Amino acid sequence: MRTRSSELFCPAQLRIEDPPSSDALFNAFLSSLWVKEEAACSILYSAAIRHFLHWLDVHAIPVSTLGDQVVRRFEKHRCRCHGYSAQQAAYKTDQAARVRRFVRFLEDQGYIEVDDGIDDLPRHLTDYSDAIDSLQLAPGVAQGYRSEAEHIVAWLRIKRQSWADVDDAILDQYAAHGCRCPVWRKRGKLVASGAKRRRRGARHFVEFLRGRGVIPSVEPVSDDDPHMAAYLAWLKQHRGATDETIRRYRADIRRLMPMLGDPSQWDAAVLRRAFQQRSKETPGSASLLVTIMRSYIRFLVVQGVCRPALLHAIPSVQRYRLSTLPRHVNPATIEQIIGACPTDRPVEVRDKAIILLLARLGLRAGDIRDMHLDDIDWRSGHLTVKGKARRPDRLPLPQDVGDAILDYIATARPKTADPHLFVRAQAPFRSFRSSAEIAGIVARTHERGGIEGVPTGSHIFRHSLATNLLRAGAGLESVGTILRHSSPETTAIYAKVDLPMLMKIAQPWPGEPSC
Repeated sequence: MRTRSSELFCPAQLRIEDPPSSDALFNAFLSSLWVKEEAACSILYSAAIRHFLHWLDVHAIPVSTLGDQVVRRFEKHRCRCHGYSAQQAAYKTDQAARVRRFVRFLEDQGYIEVDDGIDDLPRHLTDYSDAIDSLQLAPGVAQGYRSEAEHIVAWLRIKRQSWADVDDAILDQYAAHGCRCPVWRKRGKLVASGAKRRRRGARHFVEFLRGRGVIPSVEPVSDDDPHMAAYLAWLKQHRGATDETIRRYRADIRRLMPMLGDPSQWDAAVLRRAFQQRSKETPGSASLLVTIMRSYIRFLVVQGVCRPALLHAIPSVQRYRLSTLPRHVNPATIEQIIGACPTDRPVEVRDKAIILLLARLGLRAGDIRDMHLDDIDWRSGHLTVKGKARRPDRLPLPQDVGDAILDYIATARPKTADPHLFVRAQAPFRSFRSSAEIAGIVARTHERGGIEGVPTGSHIFRHSLATNLLRAGAGLESVGTILRHSSPETTAIYAKVDLPMLMKIAQPWPGEPSC
């Protein structure tokens, strides 16, 4: 069955010969609307198109040169056309909307030559519609993505903009434009959320075209500083830094560069002054800033760009690692949190499996987010985890954790090609975007179970597991193995939470009785 939207994108067959008469074009356009001649819609279109064609004849404007500028001239003209009375501005706006659909029809039929920069655009729109269907989105959301794809196609054609030039700036212009596009949609004042929805839908379609190689991908903006570009490449290739780490290092160094100047002119006073200024802006990140600056200076020293003595110019930030106790909760509270996880809905089945992984194995939120289906060896009962160092470690899979994961895979996990073990419960069924979504699951579990006074976040399970193992008699080495610590010093912070052991070795305060 033919739909209105499909008529906008029928294949254009470029006409070599002169276009037919105005009456022939008019009748062909009305036939494409699939409406009855006596219908009100047909009467309104007839009045608008006949008026427009008459105005074109008066001003001797050929059909092949039509575009949005000509339509705007028609919309704003002081009507003195013979047989057509002057109309109000609102009516003329409605007329122009109908005229734009007529111009779009002429473009699709090839009477007006337009180069979009893409061959067979209708086929890509059809394939995009199929791709949206494969995401299993809600009907309204899926239609919104299709609608925005059709909308940006119409807008770019009005602008006579090539698809190869589409970037973030053009998408921002599209999101904020006052819509007069020849598409079947309601018009009116653009609400605040409308611009975000337009931008999101248009970017989704543009990324689809880029993924298929239809339009060129946007290359990332390279750093003007060759030292910075070489340093970032070194972090990636030789240090194995993640993209998030590289992004953070790059951002901090770029903020420092205006204060530092050229590396060949650096001295200790310049480096310390820049560090003090930046540490005042972000006092909580002073320790990380020291690490970033020393790493960059060390790289430049090896490259022979600055003096080796500058490595000692950055002051250390005093930190007392053992001054506070790790936050933890007792085993009874952990079991209460697990018991607060119902399994009535698919999302609840997923959440319980995640809570059990956090509580029984002390995994980080990032470990759960990055876990894949093939990381579980069901025959041997082991789980492969890639931590912060991206070193694979094998952990035993407890029975209740394995049962919860198997229940999720068999009954609650959506059918999707995503290899991650845990995916979102609503379409599109993709992996979690960040670790914060794991923390959100923990917060919802606390709220659902009415559990109060417990620190929020997913890391509390890791601290609690280490604390409870030590109090149960496990050694620090065993705890470090379970938590996959690369250094014994990291595990040592949990020694001070074993209060019974500390009471045995605590010395009495002078003048006071023993504990």
